[in-house]
Amino acid sequence: MKIPGLVVPPLTPFSADLTVDFDTLRSEIDYIVEDCGATMVSAAGVETTEYHYLSYEQRRELIRRTVEFVDGRVPVVVGISHANVNTAIELAHLSEELGAAAVQVLAPLRPFGGPTTLDELLAYYGAIGAATKLPIMLYLNPGPGMEVNPAWTLALAKLPQVAYVKESSRDLARVSRLIVEIDLAGHARYFTTMQMLLASIQLGGSGATMPPPAAYIANAIIDAFKAGDHLRAAELQRQFAVWPARWMGYGLAPALKAAMAIVGLPLGDPYPPFKPVAGEDLAAMEAYLRTTYLFGDEHQRVMRRRAA
Repeated sequence: MKIPGLVVPPLTPFSADLTVDFDTLRSEIDYIVEDCGATMVSAAGVETTEYHYLSYEQRRELIRRTVEFVDGRVPVVVGISHANVNTAIELAHLSEELGAAAVQVLAPLRPFGGPTTLDELLAYYGAIGAATKLPIMLYLNPGPGMEVNPAWTLALAKLPQVAYVKESSRDLARVSRLIVEIDLAGHARYFTTMQMLLASIQLGGSGATMPPPAAYIANAIIDAFKAGDHLRAAELQRQFAVWPARWMGYGLAPALKAAMAIVGLPLGDPYPPFKPVAGEDLAAMEAYLRTTYLFGDEHQRVMRRRAA
């Protein structure tokens, strides 16, 4: 991978019958790879992709088709998160068959309640690591998964097959410590999220994970940083200060799907019964996004070309 880089999970478009709209997914993946500068695509790897609404077979098909549509242009990390370690291993074997570069695994909560212990986490990731030749992306997202403290995160990052860490917190103290103790220490590549992107790469982190269209802005931030234009990088990073935070009452998937429709690549609504951004809130989002890099001349040319 190019470092710093972007790991980009495609949002999942649903048809009227709530099956995956694969034609739209193909167009979205082309946008992610060709225009957003993804250095790796995450297939069904994060909760914002809404993969958990799919049956097991539908989830496997989403993974297959995502790898097919990427078509070797960039590496793919496949989300195999599951409370049942044996199901996660089955998905890891599918990932191997499909030619994935890595697997992404959420630090699990105990399904029967209570926080997972460090010994249990080590056993869980150790079992997956022993069953697959693919490197592991340790995925940290408290809420859907376990809240793992920095010391435990470091212990997990030292496991032989953990090559990447995806950190979802916006805690600068935590992020800066773990960039030093994990990434700069050579244990694993450490990726954060959109609000932390510039701070992360300034500190020596490997980049960030985020869906489109945020990834389009993020790619420009990385380009400006690498070119030494730190004022431009900071200007672009500030565009994540308001959006999507102001609309997070709907949830991240609805906020990003609304933004994709606004910029010209509609992916449909979030999976019901959860509501899309609508009415005055949608109008306010469009008004804000029109002030951002997503409505600059370059991105507008990209969208016109894709619409044609």
